Amino acid sequence: MPQEAGLQYKQMLDNYLRSQGEEDLYLGQQFSRSFIEKKIAPEDVISIHKTSIEELIKDLPSEVSVSFDFLIEMMIHYGLALKEHQSLIRKQEAIQMEMDVAVKVQNTLLQTATPEVNGLDIGWISRPAKRMNGDYVYFLNETSNEVCLAVADIIGKGMSAAMHMSMVKFGMDSLRYEKRSPSHVLSFINNMIEKSISDSMFISMFYGKYDTDTATFRYSSAGHEPALFYRAAEKSFTQLESKGLLLGVQEGANYEERTVKLEKDDYIAIMTDGVSETRTEKGFIEMDVIEDLLHHVKSESAQVMVDYLFNELSRMQDYQLRDDFTLVILKKTK
Repeated sequence: MPQEAGLQYKQMLDNYLRSQGEEDLYLGQQFSRSFIEKKIAPEDVISIHKTSIEELIKDLPSEVSVSFDFLIEMMIHYGLALKEHQSLIRKQEAIQMEMDVAVKVQNTLLQTATPEVNGLDIGWISRPAKRMNGDYVYFLNETSNEVCLAVADIIGKGMSAAMHMSMVKFGMDSLRYEKRSPSHVLSFINNMIEKSISDSMFISMFYGKYDTDTATFRYSSAGHEPALFYRAAEKSFTQLESKGLLLGVQEGANYEERTVKLEKDDYIAIMTDGVSETRTEKGFIEMDVIEDLLHHVKSESAQVMVDYLFNELSRMQDYQLRDDFTLVILKKTK
């Protein structure tokens, strides 16, 4: 223990024992700062006090002296626990700072606007279960006769997840003026991020392109949830499935591309697993539940349908989202 600090402490303690005045008590409080500055551990402070009191009070009962030994042992473990606690707080603060930056990056770089497309009604929602949204919706359209959209889900957190999703957006932006098919878009983005994505991070994506001239929807999937296609004339649902690995898993991966033709009042519902795997107290809901809910509002606008499904599934979960919730509906109006 620092000898100088021990001597100063003994003198102040002696003064206080004699006077028991507020001024000496205040000086002692101020002196405690020096223990922190000199990084003197709590158990050493108790040891300094024990040595000082034993020298100042000659007839100090042995039980009192022994009690300080007990307190020193307690302070040793207290000090270790305090350091561990402070370390955890610093780590949490660092994680929080990273999350704040990630959210700002996401809000700034990943914004998108609902396009206006002839004969197509578009509604969508993307709500995070926590602060940062692991889901992503992005629209691309250069004319009112065509729209491209991507719905992605990134399995990962923090700044790294936000930056990888930004890379995906950059990849799609770079193809804005190129008339590439959905399968080629996924292949391009996959090769772009394959070398930079970590082994613990995965990105699924559904990419589609709607052409109003032919009323066709071309789509490909990189390990994403199948979209739901509602055929109004038949009042039935089918799943739009397409084979393809998650993005970033394997360089040179190929993605299957399929096409579906829409008639009036047909619609496509593209979602993430926060929708299709909604979990209640009784377990996961079946896809039939989602289909029934959508069918109930099939005559409403696309946005009303989206909002209705979100509200109903949220209610089933007691309004506590267990996963990010993203849904896009494309509805042919004429």
